[in-house]
Amino acid sequence: MVGGLVSVGAGMVVSPLMSRLAAAEGVKKATGVKMQAAIFFEPHIPTALKRALEYAGDDGFVASMPALLHARANASYNNIIWNTWFTSNSEESVVTTPRGNRVVVAVHGGGIFASPKRFERSYHAELDRSNTEGLTGQTAAKIAAQEAHDVLEGRLPDGSEIPVYPFNEFRRGIADLPMRYGVILDFEMARKAKRGYENFEALKDEPNMIVRAGGVEPLVKYLDRFRARHNTKLMGNWHPYNRIDPNQPQTRIPFLAGNKGGVGSEGKDQSLGWGYDAEYGMGGDASMVGMARYVAVAPRDVSMSLQNLDFEL
Repeated sequence: MVGGLVSVGAGMVVSPLMSRLAAAEGVKKATGVKMQAAIFFEPHIPTALKRALEYAGDDGFVASMPALLHARANASYNNIIWNTWFTSNSEESVVTTPRGNRVVVAVHGGGIFASPKRFERSYHAELDRSNTEGLTGQTAAKIAAQEAHDVLEGRLPDGSEIPVYPFNEFRRGIADLPMRYGVILDFEMARKAKRGYENFEALKDEPNMIVRAGGVEPLVKYLDRFRARHNTKLMGNWHPYNRIDPNQPQTRIPFLAGNKGGVGSEGKDQSLGWGYDAEYGMGGDASMVGMARYVAVAPRDVSMSLQNLDFEL
């Protein structure tokens, strides 16, 4: 890291706000080395994230929710990316602005919880209600007032600064979105969204979905692909905003559901319940404690590898 620029190898240097995906593509063109995806599953979120970050290194990235949806939209239905669940490298924080407005700040590509150590701090903090760290009663991670203030301004604990877009501007479309950015959505707008199974036309205009997908156009593309898989009429859309205390600054990681064959994608006949093995759509109300399955992408010589996942991020 020199002068605010990030070296990506082969003499290439990019701004921190440049898409890491574009930077990775640059590495591929400059070196001839292919970008390869790998899946990291662990029963402990920080361990999975640590392994994914180590694999990604400086020239790769851990997939955010928009990256996961992009991968699905461009992969066949029998690909692993469609047939199990994934943890996104995205987060949604409920904070109060200096003017007293409650908002949801979504960050894609690594935010407050971009490091395994930050997860561990929450897990090992005292659970006293007055503690500014730790977990809420609904197992979201508490964040400090300074962290909440900084993320509103696009400042992150690792020293990065990212662009943060108001939802109305984001909805209209942002050209050349970086891999790492934030979106501010009014809390009441996020809360009023239906929690549960909804028809696809409604989901295409749903604010939480638009933010999670990285914009209207990628959301529509993903929803059309999801619907066409089994000609389904409904998809799950989940959020916690009706059951939390919005005065407590807090963060959750959204998950992408999935199971083999996409069975039960309308919420019917799910004999396995509503756990990690259920096709419940897209969730933002899962616990911050538990299992994780991240996807990381990095330049690798695939001829020397035993693993070659055939989806693109």
